[in-house]
Amino acid sequence: MHDPHCHSSSIAVDRPAETVFEIMAEGLSQGRWTLGSYDRRELEPGLFVGTSLFSGKETYVRLHVDRPRLMVDYDVGPSLETMRFRNMSRVIPGPVLNMEADRCVVTLLSWRMADQSEAAWLQTATSHEAEMFLIKGLVER
Repeated sequence: MHDPHCHSSSIAVDRPAETVFEIMAEGLSQGRWTLGSYDRRELEPGLFVGTSLFSGKETYVRLHVDRPRLMVDYDVGPSLETMRFRNMSRVIPGPVLNMEADRCVVTLLSWRMADQSEAAWLQTATSHEAEMFLIKGLVER
């Protein structure tokens, strides 16, 4: 089924969930794999700005970390004033999925804005799929 409202990307990773969660929940580490807000700097605790590898413009990101559930909500925008909830990540421990304890699955969800063009939505979906392989590579090294 093609979901017109939400895109999901997942990948199995050969590391424990808690280890993988750190790269999803720490804004500077996230700036090593996210193509839309790369090479980040921290403005204040939980608030970051990086550069989009697509446009070269700054992208602001605020992380809302739920450590017990291994989830992060991300507010994203081109400025502080326009940031809004856009993405969520969740790390599922291997045993939950009948996998070994030293494995997990990382999932990234993104919701489409009503005024987002088809091309912009395709860029979001495609880049998130590629980011799964960047995350896997970073944590499995």
